[in-house]
Amino acid sequence: MDKKYYPLRPIQRLLVDTHFKKARSTMMNIGALLKMSSVVDVERLADAIQETLQAHDIFKCRLTIHPETQDICQTFDGEIEPVKIEKLYDEEFELIRKKLLKQPYKIIDKPLYHITIFETPTAKYLNIDFYHAIMDGASIAILFQNEINLRYNGRTMPLKFLSYADYVEKESQISPAELKAGHAYWRNLVAKFDRESNLPPVDVRTIKLWTKGEIRTKFQNISEEFFRKSRRSETIFFLAATMTLLSKVSGNKNIFTKLVHSGRDNANERRIMGLMFDSFPCNWDFSEDIAVADFLDRLEGKIQKQLAYKKSLDVVYNEGLVDDCPAFVFHKNIFNDHAMIGDTTATVIDMPPNEISAVQNSLDIKVFSKEDGMYELCFDYDAGRFSRNSMKHFVANLDKVLSLMQDEKIMLSKIFTSIRVS
Repeated sequence: MDKKYYPLRPIQRLLVDTHFKKARSTMMNIGALLKMSSVVDVERLADAIQETLQAHDIFKCRLTIHPETQDICQTFDGEIEPVKIEKLYDEEFELIRKKLLKQPYKIIDKPLYHITIFETPTAKYLNIDFYHAIMDGASIAILFQNEINLRYNGRTMPLKFLSYADYVEKESQISPAELKAGHAYWRNLVAKFDRESNLPPVDVRTIKLWTKGEIRTKFQNISEEFFRKSRRSETIFFLAATMTLLSKVSGNKNIFTKLVHSGRDNANERRIMGLMFDSFPCNWDFSEDIAVADFLDRLEGKIQKQLAYKKSLDVVYNEGLVDDCPAFVFHKNIFNDHAMIGDTTATVIDMPPNEISAVQNSLDIKVFSKEDGMYELCFDYDAGRFSRNSMKHFVANLDKVLSLMQDEKIMLSKIFTSIRVS
């Protein structure tokens, strides 16, 4: 039987190209090191993980060079490596731990995951790490984690799972006319994108290179209770607030952001284990003064229309149409600081450091829903352009915008005049 080669999804292509061209850190690793309860049966856990790996074709994925085109592509027939259990002294483990999540991937014709169980005289640990171009947060924190726990508890799983290879193949089937129309749509959308006027004013001029800055905080003025009553989309609401503030601080009416979308548009796709998300440009022209309710409705409708063109997103990535554009992502019940193994809790004690971003966006706005009903902001910014004080002021203002927007009758002009930017 002839070997079957599959193209990379556009977002996979972006991550793989970034790995080769820009990555100076572990940005392409996604995973965690967990400390487990002493009662966890490590042999049983290893079997549960092994069965999960064998059941899904994404773990058989290998990136390779196509023999005819000489381009990077992927296959789904690789061998599943045995899950290792390593017994170490505590001192040995601490030495290994310092390097554990900093292992760069050799990605051509190699396994794209590292999974090891460590057992010391005083503790048990599980290290799970994937190359980001094959797995996303939802796959790891929901699908993979839940399935391991179900198998560990002796639950019988389906004989056949939805195939990521089949999804990739189906998504790549786009006619030349449809592809051309999609490329035209994205190019036309970003024609008015201006890198400089789309950002807050630059107030650091002594550092030339991209330098990571980070602010983590909980929003004080909004909780899940608001969304239960309003039935608004959390993603659209937080995105709309972000775009409104960007317009205010930049003085630019036509604001662009990159929206990271889950890529899972129906029940079947939500069950596929693999890298499913997309990142696409969206914009809003604030020249028209409208009420918040109208703004949210129209923004959501606009984004829904854009999703019809997601098969042609390769042009956005390949041509860098919105490089240096602020990126926004909302995570719903994905990244927690623990996981269940049996009826015990395993706690995340370390994650890939990602000290230098491979993509190097100017601003990354990540909002997480938390178990207490509140929302956490992880705000990454280019400290080579923006001071920490100005970014702390930006974050405080975002919290205020979120508060004001809960009155859906309020006009956007009223929000603009209520925000002090300096």
